[in-house]
Amino acid sequence: MKKHIVLTAPSADDGTPDGPVDVVLEGGPAHLPRGLRVEPGEAASGRLKIANGAGYEHYERVRESDAGPWVFRWIMRTRIAE
Repeated sequence: MKKHIVLTAPSADDGTPDGPVDVVLEGGPAHLPRGLRVEPGEAASGRLKIANGAGYEHYERVRESDAGPWVFRWIMRTRIAE
């Protein structure tokens, strides 16, 4: 079951939320949470990079709607260079 989370209210000036936003993650490793709180600048870019073990899980925004949760779908994993 997908968990849908409501975003915080947008600021009046540019439409970007004032505080952290809740996002829904689709795909990727099963042990990662399906819902996260992220800073608006991170989510607004349309991509998320989440640290996981010795690498990062990359997600891309799939829905461009202000009404409802921001949904990000897993696209790839990269490893941390040594």
